[in-house]
Amino acid sequence: MTITRRQAIAGTVALATASPARADIPRFEPSAALVEAAKKDGGFINYSAQIEDLELETIAAFNKRFPFVKVQIVHLPGGQLIERIKAEIGANKLVADLIDHSEPSLLRNIESAFRPYAPSNAADYIPESVASPRIWPRLTAGTCIAWNREIIKDKPRGWWDLTGPRYAGQLGMPSGYTGGSTWAWVMFQRKVLGEDYWARQAAIKPRVYTTNAVTADALIRGEIGIAPVSYPAVMPKIRDGAPLDYIFPVEGVPCFTFGDGIPTTAKHPAAAQLYLDWCLSEEGQAMLIRDLGHLTALKKTPATTPGLDPEVQKLWFADRAESDRVRDPWLAEWSKTFGLRQ
Repeated sequence: MTITRRQAIAGTVALATASPARADIPRFEPSAALVEAAKKDGGFINYSAQIEDLELETIAAFNKRFPFVKVQIVHLPGGQLIERIKAEIGANKLVADLIDHSEPSLLRNIESAFRPYAPSNAADYIPESVASPRIWPRLTAGTCIAWNREIIKDKPRGWWDLTGPRYAGQLGMPSGYTGGSTWAWVMFQRKVLGEDYWARQAAIKPRVYTTNAVTADALIRGEIGIAPVSYPAVMPKIRDGAPLDYIFPVEGVPCFTFGDGIPTTAKHPAAAQLYLDWCLSEEGQAMLIRDLGHLTALKKTPATTPGLDPEVQKLWFADRAESDRVRDPWLAEWSKTFGLRQ
């Protein structure tokens, strides 16, 4: 049964992007003690499901302020990353100083592996966005429809256009199993667009890719013409001249947060905390929004997103308890519908 737009809106969480951008973004000022401890650490190891190029840009911006912290990234898609984390915890060999995952609920399930932590501006975050007192929403992002302007001349208007014959042979998408980013729009399709949406989309035989980043690259190459994809996967490429365009559909924007925490076994906790504190500060969130296409879980946004008016395109967030309950059976059904093996 298709859920009405009124019902869909009732299931949204209005994040701070509904507020005007801030002109007076405060500079992040950590304590002298934390800075000194971070200098002694020298650097840290970051296990991240974030798109690697975007994480490198984030680190570069952070290093303009704190060049003495060297960040080593271990990057894997969400599904592979959580398996590695669990295996290393089981063997008592977890080497990560910071863990950044696209499905905060999976980190919440191993909450005892993380240190108690809260940023200095913890009260500025929407409570529903915080997975646990130890796991914080460093990154918030939404899914858009993106297309290659050199291939697609008949522009889409909304999500239902991706089920019609005009895009048959041109549609691609990241796998629902990529992590929290893709699970968010898989669940959104079922909850908001209706139980038959997957089947109608599968009927035009889209190509399925492993990640958002791989899907974005396929768009640029012209291997596909159009795709639902995480906005941060395409925004920097558009900024750098790629022939892509995008819309946030009026039926709703499926959103997701990454969860970040510092493991109890971290050998460089101060350096990891300095990075996490900066990312969660208004200064850091403004950079993530402005330069990389993220949204924010702050109650008041420090920047706006071009093409997104949350009064028109409502931001949709899954109910955490329902998401945990239906994730495995719905992904299995989604996979079967698209003829995939997992």
